[in-house]
Amino acid sequence: MAGLFESAGGGSAAIALDEVEASILRSLEVQMLELIGPGPGGEGGDPLAALFAEGPTEAPADPALARLFPDAYGDPEKPDDDESRAASGEFRRYTELDLRARKREDALQVVRALDGLGGEGGVLKLPAADCLRWLGALNDLRLTLGVRLEVTEEDEQGLYGLSGTDERKPLVMAYLWLGALQESLLEAVAD
Repeated sequence: MAGLFESAGGGSAAIALDEVEASILRSLEVQMLELIGPGPGGEGGDPLAALFAEGPTEAPADPALARLFPDAYGDPEKPDDDESRAASGEFRRYTELDLRARKREDALQVVRALDGLGGEGGVLKLPAADCLRWLGALNDLRLTLGVRLEVTEEDEQGLYGLSGTDERKPLVMAYLWLGALQESLLEAVAD
């Protein structure tokens, strides 16, 4: 293994990460947790209150969060459609908190697994049940970096030709690596 996932049979996967790879991935997931924010009532809040909490009705102002929690209805070309905006707000009110909780749990799953390496590199073996969480977490990271880098389908190929002095280069390298991790995990799970 060279920093990509391989099948471990039965829908499970394994990956060998060196210390730097594990550290980068952990750091990105911690930043994702900070971006998503705590659950209702903060971390360790009242579970009963969280059960009855209502989410926001407006899309997040941060473009990365708006990509992670998009509007359910409406045409992006017609942002002033009041009916679609109202329907999206109502949908968001009842779903966003659960979606945030799931994304938070996905990121935490990755952090906990990486913490199991003890700050060093090593081989991580993911049971089949954890692979979907990892896929979700990797996808969220990639979407977030894509927004920050302003990547579009048309210019993604241009990312491979950035000069070494381009200040976006480290984020682009992380974006491309996350894509390779995601693809290799999908292939490993399918085997």
